[in-house]
Parts: sequence; structure tokens; C-alpha cells
Amino acid sequence: MRNYLVALAIVSLASSTLVAQQRLVPDWQVRVNQSMPLLGHRNWILIVDSAYPLQSSPGVETIETNASHFDVLRFVLGAINSSIHVRPLIYMDKELPFVSDDDAPGASAYRTQVAQMLADYTIESIPHERVIAQVVETSKQFHVLVLKTTMTIPYSSVFIRLDCKYWSADAERRMRSRIH
Repeated sequence: MRNYLVALAIVSLASSTLVAQQRLVPDWQVRVNQSMPLLGHRNWILIVDSAYPLQSSPGVETIETNASHFDVLRFVLGAINSSIHVRPLIYMDKELPFVSDDDAPGASAYRTQVAQMLADYTIESIPHERVIAQVVETSKQFHVLVLKTTMTIPYSSVFIRLDCKYWSADAERRMRSRIH
């Protein structure tokens, strides 16, 4: 009986510790970690401002993070970079450099900080409507994970299209040329 009580106490303590640890990790981080092994090339992860619309396409999953834009971006890039299977292709709105501090206080500081955070990546700037059209088209066949942040600067969203980490575009072209 005593062994039973000791075992019960250990199980109870372990489960309460696990529950406490799970509460420390925000739900959006849990969802990103759960999604990463399932996501592959052609999937997208969007880190968006607070006014980004809720999309109705069935392939789009939107999560309100209640977190800062940079915290979410840092976490997502870390998750992608530590994966074995995907790498980020980063797109940003072409309009962002033209957003003034007079119209959107903090826009210049945001541009500086996001440029520093993304310094190791190639960023393709394309018009907002074009990147949205790409996301909409992709969501017809592939999953798009949208993470809304507390950001209040327009055109500040970071659009990440996932690509295969272990197979490059050059390797694909070489293989295709051998087929034909």
C-alpha cells in the first residue's frame, strides 16, 4: 500500500509539473511547433499586423497571438531554421518603405529593426495585393498559417513561403534537364 501511495504521489507531482510547464508556453507557440513537422515546401507562414483580415479560404488557419510582431517573427524563424526539412523564402510588402512616420508613428524604427532581424535572408518586396493573391491561390491546395500580432503599422507583415531545405532550385533544374 505504501508503494502505491508513493507511486501515486510521484505521478501526481509529475503531471502537475507538466501542466504548469505547458501553461508557460503560449498556445500560438504550441501550434507553430505542432505544425512545423507537417508543413513543407509551398506552405506559407504569415506574421501579420493586427488589422490583417480573417480569410475565409479553407486552407488558411488564423491564430491571434496577442504577442509582439518581433517575438512572433523570432520564434517562427527559429522553428523553421531548426527544422530539417524547410527553409524560409521571405516576402514583404513593396509599400512599406513609403509608409511615413507622420502617417504611421514608428514605421521608420520598424523598418530598421525588421531589416536587422532579417539581415541573413533575401527579402523579396512585392506589392501587397500580389502577395495576397499568391497566398489566396496557395490556400486552395496548401495550408497557410497566419499569426496575427499586436503590430499597428500598415504593410508590416512578413510573408514566409516555405521551401525544401535539402533540395535546392538548382538541384531541381539539373534533375529536370536530365529527364528531358
